[in-house]
Amino acid sequence: MSASNISDNSLPDTLVLTGIPGLEFAHIWIAIPFCAAYLVTLLGNAAIILVIMTHSALHAPMYLFLCLLSLTDLALSSTTVPKTLVILWLHAGEISFAGCLTQMFCVHAIYALESSVLLAMAFDRYVAICKPLRYTVILNNTVIGSIALVSILRSIAFVSPFIYLLRRLPYCGRHVMAHTYCEHMGIARLACANITANIVYGLTVALLAVGLDSILIAISYGFILHAVFCLPSQDARRKALSTCGSHLGVILVFYIPAFFSFLTHRFGHNRVPKHVHIFLANLYVLVPPVLNPIIYGARTKEIRSRLLRLFLLGKISTCEHDAKCFYCLSLVNC
Repeated sequence: MSASNISDNSLPDTLVLTGIPGLEFAHIWIAIPFCAAYLVTLLGNAAIILVIMTHSALHAPMYLFLCLLSLTDLALSSTTVPKTLVILWLHAGEISFAGCLTQMFCVHAIYALESSVLLAMAFDRYVAICKPLRYTVILNNTVIGSIALVSILRSIAFVSPFIYLLRRLPYCGRHVMAHTYCEHMGIARLACANITANIVYGLTVALLAVGLDSILIAISYGFILHAVFCLPSQDARRKALSTCGSHLGVILVFYIPAFFSFLTHRFGHNRVPKHVHIFLANLYVLVPPVLNPIIYGARTKEIRSRLLRLFLLGKISTCEHDAKCFYCLSLVNC
């Protein structure tokens, strides 16, 4: 029977998420680090947003992009982790089919948005280091707003067809999914029809969104490194590399678990143990939101100093001079 001839009546009312297959006996213990990581995510990202939004000295493009990154991290983890904890602790894995599609849409759309934000941050570093005198002209508030809007619209446009592709499939009563949250290929594999269209479109989205973003980020950093090593001052080179080091760390943390999960789901589905794949799928929605505020808080002087004042003294300096020095990267005397 052709999937295109199936009506909505063939769609299941509910799906059941079973958690991590083969490790059901350890679910209660696995949930503890998941919960701890989620709490760190909430605290760390909320603190960074608070620091940036309440201090005009940090309203420069890099920090605004960092604020957007923290917002997407909060959204990504909050879309998946609470339901995961309910499944692991309470064994309450039932979710409506519409709710599952909604969670799937949010997970993939937010992930694509975060990839766009990382690309924007790479462009910010390129302009700051390669074209420092035109930095405020190129990255003004209008451009930043346009980048954010285009990133959101792009993620929605890429992910929206997933809903149609899943609703057109017959499921023949299959409603149990071995996973901790709903994602596109996990739902598609429940169908009792050909899912080639889902596989092809999923691969296309991955290549056009995340794949293209990672290539453009690599190209931008190629230009950045060339410009950095051409700087006459060793101190300027050191500061420029330190500035970009935290961003590179975030990029690696974001893309590596995602690529592993993507490759095992599409090409190693029958070769990689199911519990390994589920762990990888949880890593790429849990690890980046945890580590991003830690990386930026530890490596970015302006964020670190204000966070320390926030937690230890209850106040933060409003001096704008430090932020300006951060952007000049020792190329201009502060």
